[in-house]
Amino acid sequence: MQENISSRNAGIDFLRGLAILLVLLLHFSLGLGLKDSPLGSLLRPELLRAIVLNGNYGVTIFFTISGYLITSNSIKRWGSWAKINWREFYLLRIARIMPPLLLALLIIVTLGVLGVPNFDNADNGKQLPASYFFIAAGSVLTLWHNVLMQSAGYFNYCLNIYWSLSVEEMFYLCLPLLCITLRKQNLFVLLCLGLIVYAPIYRSQHLKNEIEYMYAYFACFDAIAIGCLTALLAQKIELSKTVAICLRWFSIVALATVYLRGIGGHEIEGFTLISLFSAAFLMATLQASEQGWASRRGLTWLGWMGRHSYELYLFHIIVLALMRNVVSKKTLSYEMRLPCLFLFLLLSVVIAGLVARYVAEPVNAYLRNKTRSSHTSLQTTQ
Repeated sequence: MQENISSRNAGIDFLRGLAILLVLLLHFSLGLGLKDSPLGSLLRPELLRAIVLNGNYGVTIFFTISGYLITSNSIKRWGSWAKINWREFYLLRIARIMPPLLLALLIIVTLGVLGVPNFDNADNGKQLPASYFFIAAGSVLTLWHNVLMQSAGYFNYCLNIYWSLSVEEMFYLCLPLLCITLRKQNLFVLLCLGLIVYAPIYRSQHLKNEIEYMYAYFACFDAIAIGCLTALLAQKIELSKTVAICLRWFSIVALATVYLRGIGGHEIEGFTLISLFSAAFLMATLQASEQGWASRRGLTWLGWMGRHSYELYLFHIIVLALMRNVVSKKTLSYEMRLPCLFLFLLLSVVIAGLVARYVAEPVNAYLRNKTRSSHTSLQTTQ
C-alpha cells in the first residue's frame, strides 16, 4: 500500500510477497482446509499446521514494512521528517488506497445485500440486517473496523479481514499530525519506543480475546513503530557487504524460527520479535549489493506478489468466499484440496493483476498527477 518514489527494492518486494502468501495460506486453510490433503501427508501435521495457521504474523511483517516505507518515502519526498506536507500526504494515501478498496467493498456489499452466503453479516451465527453494511463498510472506510470487531466479534467473512487496513489507516492519519505536533524527530523516536514497550504489555492484558491481542491498535503499533525507527536508522548506518549478507541470513533464520514456533503461547512477545527480525531483514536488503538477491534465486514470483500485495489482500477473500459457496471444507475431497489451493492462488493473482492494471494503477496515477498539478498551482500563486 506504499508509494514508490525511487526504484523498487526487490528484497522488500520479496518480504512483502512472502507475507501476503502466508496470509493467503492461512485463509485458505481456515476456509477449505489443507490438513487432509497430499500436502498434509507429505509434511508432518505439526509442521503443516505451523506453516498455514500462523499467517497473522504475515500481517505483522506488513505493518513493519509499512512503517519503514511510509517514513523513508516521506523523508525522500519532503526532505526531512519535520517537513511532511500533510495535505499532499493524505491525498497520496487516498489515491493509492481508495480506488481498489471501493471496488472490493462494492462487490462485497452488493453480494451481501443480495444474501449470498459468506458475504452477508451472519458470520457469528446471528443474522444482522442488510442495513448493518452502512456501519460495517463505513468502519472500513473510517479507520475503526477493528474497533467494531472488538464489540461485534466476527460478523462478516469478507469484511472482517480488513481490520488490518484500519490499523494502517490510523497510522497514516497520525503520522503527519505527529510531525506537526512534536516537531522534533527525537520526540517521535521516544514515542515509537514507548509504543514498542507498551504493545506487549497491552497484549498480555488481553490474552483471552484474540480480537483484542491481535487486532487492536495498540496490539499492532509496535510493528509500525519498529518500521519507522528502521527508516530513521537506515539514514545513519551503512552496512558492509559481508555484514549485510550475515544479517540477511540471520534474520531469515530468526523469522522462520519464531514463525514456526507459533502464535499460541507467545502472544505477548511473538509479534514484536517477528517485527524486529523483519526490520533486520530490511536493513540488510537496503544495501545495494543485496537488493537483487531474491531475483537471482528464482523468487521473482514472490516479488510480483509483493508488488501487488494490496490488491491480493483486498480481493483474495472474495475469491475464497465464492469458492466456499461451491464446495465446503467437509465435502472437499482429499485429492481436490491441492488443486483447489492452486486454483485459489491462480484466481487471486489474476484478479489482483487485472485490478492493479485497470483500476488501481491508472486511477492512482491520475489522482497523483492532479495532486501534483494542484500543488504546483498553489506554489505559483503564493
